[in-house]
Amino acid sequence: MLKIYKAFPGGKHKVLTMSYDDGKFADRRLVSIFNKYGIKGTFNLNSGLIHDGIRIDPSEWPELYKGHEVATHTVTHPTIDRCPNTEIIAEYLNDKQFLESVMGYPIRGHAYPNGSYSKRVERIMEDLGIKYGRIVGDYYADEYVVRQSKSECGIDVVGDTNGFAFPENFLEWKPTCHHNHNLLGFGESFKNLKKKQYLYMMYVWGHSYEFDRDNNWELMEQFCEMMSGQDDIWYATNIEIVDYMEAYERLQFAADLSFVYNPSFQSVWIIVNDDNVVEIPGGSTVHLI
Repeated sequence: MLKIYKAFPGGKHKVLTMSYDDGKFADRRLVSIFNKYGIKGTFNLNSGLIHDGIRIDPSEWPELYKGHEVATHTVTHPTIDRCPNTEIIAEYLNDKQFLESVMGYPIRGHAYPNGSYSKRVERIMEDLGIKYGRIVGDYYADEYVVRQSKSECGIDVVGDTNGFAFPENFLEWKPTCHHNHNLLGFGESFKNLKKKQYLYMMYVWGHSYEFDRDNNWELMEQFCEMMSGQDDIWYATNIEIVDYMEAYERLQFAADLSFVYNPSFQSVWIIVNDDNVVEIPGGSTVHLI
């Protein structure tokens, strides 16, 4: 009997993704670092705050974020679970519509403003076509130094996994770490993961303006240089990961595993008998025996 494992594009077993909020001017420098090293990011933007004098004008977005992902962050960045349903719908729908009008593609991702979320919020997001939501737990940017200190003293930081596992629910997607929380240590551990029977994800989040505030741009430069060009890492945006995992779940295997049909548009990769990398192109049937 065949042994089949899920794999990422090209047969890889690790994926790196980045997520940065608010669309402030420092995104320009952050994107240039990502592009230099082949790293992909998701950028979560507030359409109602674009004229505050500290955020990038939407006219720059299509070119600046080309090759990355733009996702929702609500119109005005409220603590969303404190809002009535009507306001929640308006915050998401209006932000989604504006971002789509600028970027020219469906916006299907989200980062919860102030880390606020609930099952009620998730249901509304799903109805509006949002496929995932990133959690930041019980700490926010302005409180991060205090919360980080608590974490290092052994108190659980709810919003980060401090590991490389996948979420059970993409609408409650916890990242690995904030970039100020042992980023290089986690990166080194991630690079050294060799067991191909597992899938691993490293997910880094933050705000680009924090690098100006903390005067530590060299941290992200060093991290991206260290992580770039790895032949076992897939570099992906948040939505690319979600879409790929859904495409894999739609594969239709024969009862005896002798062939597999891929009804999706995109290719999906599997590993057969430990070391045989097999691509199943979209819309095709591939015989495995």
